[in-house]
Amino acid sequence: MEIGITTFVETTPDVSTGEVKSHAERIREVVEEIILADQVGLDVFGVGEHHRADYACSAPAVLLAAAASQTQHIRLTSAVSVLSSDDPVRVYQEFATLDALSNGRAEIMAGRGSFIESFPLFGYDLQDYDELFDEKLDLLLKIRESEKITWNGKHRPSIDNRGVYPRATQNPLPVWIASGGTPQSAIRAGFLGLPLVLAIIGGSPLHFENVIHLYKKAAKQAGHDVSKLKIASHSHGFIAETTAIAKEKFYPSTAQAMNVLARERGWGPYTRQTFDEASSLEGALYVGDVATVAEKIIFLRKNVGITRFMLHVPVGSMPHEDVLDAIKLLGTEVAPIVKDEINRWEAETEDTL
Repeated sequence: MEIGITTFVETTPDVSTGEVKSHAERIREVVEEIILADQVGLDVFGVGEHHRADYACSAPAVLLAAAASQTQHIRLTSAVSVLSSDDPVRVYQEFATLDALSNGRAEIMAGRGSFIESFPLFGYDLQDYDELFDEKLDLLLKIRESEKITWNGKHRPSIDNRGVYPRATQNPLPVWIASGGTPQSAIRAGFLGLPLVLAIIGGSPLHFENVIHLYKKAAKQAGHDVSKLKIASHSHGFIAETTAIAKEKFYPSTAQAMNVLARERGWGPYTRQTFDEASSLEGALYVGDVATVAEKIIFLRKNVGITRFMLHVPVGSMPHEDVLDAIKLLGTEVAPIVKDEINRWEAETEDTL
């Protein structure tokens, strides 16, 4: 069971003061967050790619590289790379370079992206949304399999027996399929035998059990070893000394950020009732004290089957010190509780087989 952090490097206005941090300051803060996450023993840190003013990182590999030489053990991943609007050759080269700098700790989480700003920015048609991802994923996987490739596609110039360098330290460089939980994405990942990361940010996490069933079924039918499949969740949350303090600190920025998205996408308003319901044991919000968050992660592992949990913090803009405190609590207190219980539970399960 792996435990880590994801961030979108948000630069939304502070709820209390209206202050907006510069992109440069927020990027430097995230490097500090990655270094701390490594120091407190977390397994992975993921940085998302966006191309809009309220998110500071459009180049995850560059930001992660800044932390690579200052960390020792933590895995460094995009969360996600918007592969549909990028060039798979450059994506591979950037993360192979990160892999070298980190001595084999780089990963790619490849997704279509739930934000669409990158498509017109790089000259792509949204009508090709699905086709772009399928074609570029095919190219990325071929690049990681072979030093020299010959490839033909519709949305990128062909490649005729050309080498792609540098090669990654890891062989193969890990590539995850990132999904909001659609059956099609899960089946694709399973058919390819690739690890799957699910954005579990609303509703009941238990609803994702069927998606994982489809994933494993597709993998088995394709001849992959189901026991070796990795399944991650990316979920919003925050940890503090008490659950009351955690909710008090996390709700304002979360509500602000979610209501911006609600207005953009035509969702209903995000309210305190929505927040509190999502904070229940079977909800998708991991906010509370150490015991509460640990209990929810254990519940998710036992009932849904994830093998990696990534806490997404902050949502919106929060004081950097509060984010650092939450990372420290996740690494030093929550993770040991979760891993001890999961190890015990797995041992008991094996004994009964």
